[in-house]
Amino acid sequence: MNLVLRIATAVCLAASGFLHAQLYAGGYRVIPVIGPAFLVQASAAFAVALLLLVGGPFLLRLAAAGLAAGALAGFVLSRTIGLFGFSERGFQPAPQALLSVLAEVAVLALVGVAAYRSGAGRARGEDRGHRAGARR
Repeated sequence: MNLVLRIATAVCLAASGFLHAQLYAGGYRVIPVIGPAFLVQASAAFAVALLLLVGGPFLLRLAAAGLAAGALAGFVLSRTIGLFGFSERGFQPAPQALLSVLAEVAVLALVGVAAYRSGAGRARGEDRGHRAGARR
């Protein structure tokens, strides 16, 4: 993952973590299951964001995407069928809900771009190697 994509992914993931920590401290901590889940998501997001800044294996990109996808899934469930008896409507609480969704979608998009670029680069390298070998 190039440096710009890695930093952008880390910033968006940290923003999601910050927003979940803010909501946890602002009252979600008293909601059974949901409160601790917000704290775990915030902690994991901060940890993975820090590790992304340092660099690392593809597994970190998968962890970032997993955290973002999990948070988005929880958001959708809490606004449709409910999640552990908890439900909300629309983009409440504002503005955290909207900002969190935007940050998590950005993480998924950035990881997708990095994965595509990584795969495309490998494919081009393999093609060149194959063609070079065929010319011999």
